[in-house]
Amino acid sequence: MTSKIQGARERARSEIISAIKSEARRQLAAEGAARLSLRAVARELGMVSSALYRYFPSRDDLLTALITDAYDMVGGAAEEALAAAESVADSHLARWQAVCRAVRAWALAHPHEYALIYGSPVPGYAAPPSTTAPASRVGLALIAVARDAYATGALQEPARGWAAPEAAQRDAAQLMERLGVRLPAPVAAELIAAWAQLFGLVSFELFGQFSNVVSARDAFFEHAATRLADQVGLGAGSGVLRRE
Repeated sequence: MTSKIQGARERARSEIISAIKSEARRQLAAEGAARLSLRAVARELGMVSSALYRYFPSRDDLLTALITDAYDMVGGAAEEALAAAESVADSHLARWQAVCRAVRAWALAHPHEYALIYGSPVPGYAAPPSTTAPASRVGLALIAVARDAYATGALQEPARGWAAPEAAQRDAAQLMERLGVRLPAPVAAELIAAWAQLFGLVSFELFGQFSNVVSARDAFFEHAATRLADQVGLGAGSGVLRRE
């Protein structure tokens, strides 16, 4: 009986937390992250503020939960796309493209959640270390593609004249060591650059910088994502990185 009562309480708590997050996301869409208010969330849910504080002691705690959820959602989309591509595609390029497409598709479908994690910083908020692992999931999916290509000899390293500076390579090598991933430092540096450029592409589209500049958004993204693969050494045209 005790376990059933505890289970019911946990389910009730989970439902309340879900309702709080849903209302908070609605407010994000309407007002923006900077104006998120626990009192306003409580009022819309018909709760007293003191009751809501039992679930989220501060606005920052609620923001952290929303940010973690957003990172997990886009990371999950990337991982699912990679798994699906691995089951049907022999090409490492196709797997890379699948991850990139999944990131873009998720962002276009969830613009407010994307803006929360990749838009303007929320004044007065600093993300805690607990958000690091969720934030890494897309990057790890991209690394997995390059790692597997390297393991099978299908990855081309950039020639010396095109490689990142030594200092950048050292940083990249240290990151790969922490992750336990075996990749050449020049490739690791290109991966970090490609990861940043992928989100730059998505942000430009989502936040309007492509307005009156790029109309064929799908075709442009496919081209750009393939160029990023070339940059890392995965694409059929990856020789463009090499200088004879």
